[in-house]
Amino acid sequence: MIKTQIQKLIAIVAVSFLVASMASAQGKQDFTLHNNTGVEIHKLFISPHDVNEWEEDILGKDTLADGETLEINFSRKETAKLWDLKIVDKEGTSIEWENLNLLEISEVTLHFKDGKATAEVK
Repeated sequence: MIKTQIQKLIAIVAVSFLVASMASAQGKQDFTLHNNTGVEIHKLFISPHDVNEWEEDILGKDTLADGETLEINFSRKETAKLWDLKIVDKEGTSIEWENLNLLEISEVTLHFKDGKATAEVK
C-alpha cells in the first residue's frame, strides 16, 4: 500500500513539472487580439516599442476578418514590456497603437469608428 502511494506521489510530481514547463514555454506577453475594427485585417505587425522598424507580418498569407479573434504567442525568451501594434487593410490603410504593456495585458480589442482608432485592453 505504501509503495502504491509513493508511486502516485511520484506521478503527481512528474505531471506538475510537465505542466509547469509547458506554461513556461509561452511568453509572458501572450495575448488575445479581437478585431472589432469593421474591416478585414490583411497585415498585422507587432514590434517592441523601442525598435524603429516593424517585425514581419504575423498573419502571413492569412487575414483576420472583422469580429474574429487571434491568439498571439511570444517566445518565452522575449523580455520587452512595451509593444506597438500595426494593422493594414486591403487598401493599404494602416492604423497603429503604441506602448501596449503586454506584461499586464491579456486581451486587446481593436476598434475603429468615425475615423478614430481605439484599443480596449484587459
